Amino acid sequence: MIGALYREAMRLAEEARAYFDDTGRTDRDALEPLVRVSLSCESLKVTTRLLHVLAWLLTQRAVQAGELTRGEALDPARRLGEAPVTDDAMLAAFPPSAKALITASMQLHRRVALLDAALDAPRPGASPALSMQDRLARVL
Repeated sequence: MIGALYREAMRLAEEARAYFDDTGRTDRDALEPLVRVSLSCESLKVTTRLLHVLAWLLTQRAVQAGELTRGEALDPARRLGEAPVTDDAMLAAFPPSAKALITASMQLHRRVALLDAALDAPRPGASPALSMQDRLARVL
């Protein structure tokens, strides 16, 4: 799952870079000045969301590879950063392509935030039934 999310985040980061740096110029030039500035700010928010997600995913890969312990991954510096807030009214004023990228970055961040929050959940102990079977196996 971490690999799939990483590929999704990288794909989205590339799409966002291409749109905000190149293909979205025509869209941006057609906007009113205030909306144009807001879109530029929003491009930074998209980048921030995606960088937070990618950093978190790389941390999880390091845990899976044994390069970091689970405890080290729980350090606040390695947790998922807060997502910048997007104003819904401003979002409505953006071109459809920009809206799609912004929304996709928010959704990806929300999904990864659920995984990050799950790290705080207590880990399940051994199954009572398996524990009983193990004890019986040792006795017999």
